[in-house]
Amino acid sequence: METYRYQTVEKHIMTMIRSGALSLGSKLPSLRALANNLGVSISTVNQAYMELERKAIIESRPRSGFFVCQKSTRLPRTETAPTPMEQPRPVTRIGLIQTVLESVGAEDRVALDVVAPGQDLFPLKELGRITASMVRSEPARAMGYAPIPGDSRLIHQIAYRSMELGIPVSQNDPLITAGCMEALYLSLRSVCRRGDTVLIQSPTYYCFLQLLETLGLRTIEVPSDPEHGVTPARLDHALRTFDVAACVLAPNFNNPDSSLTHDNAKQEIVTMLADRDIPLIEDDVSTDLHFAPKRPGTYKQFDKKGLVLLCSSFSKSIAPGYRVGWMLPGRFRQKALEIKATTNVSTSAPAQMAIAEFLRQGRMERHLKKLRTALEHQMDTMQLHLGRFFPEGTKVTHPTGGAVLWLELPKTVDAVELFFQARAKNIGIAPGAIFSTQDKFSNYIRLTYGSPWTDEVEKGVRTLGTLAHGLC
Repeated sequence: METYRYQTVEKHIMTMIRSGALSLGSKLPSLRALANNLGVSISTVNQAYMELERKAIIESRPRSGFFVCQKSTRLPRTETAPTPMEQPRPVTRIGLIQTVLESVGAEDRVALDVVAPGQDLFPLKELGRITASMVRSEPARAMGYAPIPGDSRLIHQIAYRSMELGIPVSQNDPLITAGCMEALYLSLRSVCRRGDTVLIQSPTYYCFLQLLETLGLRTIEVPSDPEHGVTPARLDHALRTFDVAACVLAPNFNNPDSSLTHDNAKQEIVTMLADRDIPLIEDDVSTDLHFAPKRPGTYKQFDKKGLVLLCSSFSKSIAPGYRVGWMLPGRFRQKALEIKATTNVSTSAPAQMAIAEFLRQGRMERHLKKLRTALEHQMDTMQLHLGRFFPEGTKVTHPTGGAVLWLELPKTVDAVELFFQARAKNIGIAPGAIFSTQDKFSNYIRLTYGSPWTDEVEKGVRTLGTLAHGLC
């Protein structure tokens, strides 16, 4: 994936629009003026302007120049209203969740429901070459079973990178899994028994709910604020009220509300749970997709008792199809290892070898830098178009990382009905009802901005907005 100079100019213009420096209808700097200001060629600026015009973010006026489109506007922020905590309840969302999952991987559809960057944003050729090279040079290793804990080279690379990020870990701590979902499964099996109550944030990723239901666990939902995530005060209230066996939280760019818990709150939450000896399962799958210069911290960084089980994967960053994840299970490592040995035995050897080599060659950080820039640009583009196409009263989150937007539609809109209408037109979305065990978020939907903006995506967003208007 290449980052071209005109894309840097695009990002500069989008930042000016986002900050308000360029308001609706404002005239953009001339080609020559912006070229001189940014130290690029006039043709580079012209290419950026043409791309922004293609996306209907700016418009050209004969003999006048380029202007920000009058209808390109950003929706107000989504604000999740606090709701009373309910008693622990079984999870019963599998039917609707399965319907949503049926279309994953299907072709010839506008996939606004798949939380992963578009294929064009992954290092496909690099990984392909590395995989082929590893299989040729070590065929026996590639075609055999990998060790149950994982390929030693990959474990080493994950441990090294974790230490660089300030996460306390030894060379033998990581366990390699088949994606983050297996890591979450192993974590829950290691710390819970059927009938236990697990604390989750609300809204939360619907596959968590599916997993909890499969394991026969009950849930307590703590409201997640789109800006700050789960606060220590709300968590403390829940812990004082209910008998909680474990917590499952996503502090960094929670799916679906993209909330980010501040690092000082993370430390307070880890201390609070450690005082009660309650395990914390941390979903860290989206943290690498941050837009700010510095990567957010993790709960695991503040773990002194081995009670935090960090779960992550490479699915959102370099290779969804490889299904390679990992976990830092703390004091529960031996239990997690025993459970893995009796489920899938080991994770794909060629995939582990290729990713280990990709990391060893130092390609990861260079790739992530480009990926973050692309995702932030795609988020800005989608938000501006949502403002053009969706009904008045629609609100949306303004994330600082990840790949999802959480839309609050007018209260008259039934998001499940919108899901089925969109599905009939080959547009994938996720209705808000599947992100909670409670009867709320009925007028919310989750959209992803992982795929590069194309005419097909624009048409899908426009059609979705038209359908939403029809349900008002």
